[in-house]
Amino acid sequence: MSTDPRGPNAWDRLWAPHRKEYLVDEAGKFDGATCPFCKAQKASDVDGLVVVRRSAAFVVMNKYPYNSGHLLVCTTRHVSMYDELSSEEQAQVSELTSQAMRTLRSVSNAAGFNIGINQGNVAGAGVPDHIHQHIVPRWAGDVNFMPIVGGTKVLPELIEQTRILLSESWSD
Repeated sequence: MSTDPRGPNAWDRLWAPHRKEYLVDEAGKFDGATCPFCKAQKASDVDGLVVVRRSAAFVVMNKYPYNSGHLLVCTTRHVSMYDELSSEEQAQVSELTSQAMRTLRSVSNAAGFNIGINQGNVAGAGVPDHIHQHIVPRWAGDVNFMPIVGGTKVLPELIEQTRILLSESWSD
């Protein structure tokens, strides 16, 4: 018997057809042609949701954010593990992470951050073969009744609008 006040099937009706493009195969394996981060690099900033680009790394909006402003710092090279990164890649990922935090504080008044890298399928990486660091802005009171009662998150603006705001506010 379920103890969830919304009933035993509370999450069963969340329909997200936009996620279909990431379901390439059951193992979540992507190559350079199907990897969403490799595809984002080849697209325009607007179409790829890219906020800023550097020679070895770039920042992209997460299409499936935990919170508004959820960013991903990715290497330009299709590589899976942190210990496989070059010194330049590590430095750019680190610097872009710091810049993302400053920009998110400036633009959205973020009060804190969850930052992390899931490496490999067993660690929860949705795209395990292309390393990416999550930067999730947090605010006091950013949890409301919708995740609890409705089983869903409410984001205050479209991802495309957030990308424009962050990109225009980005400073080196």
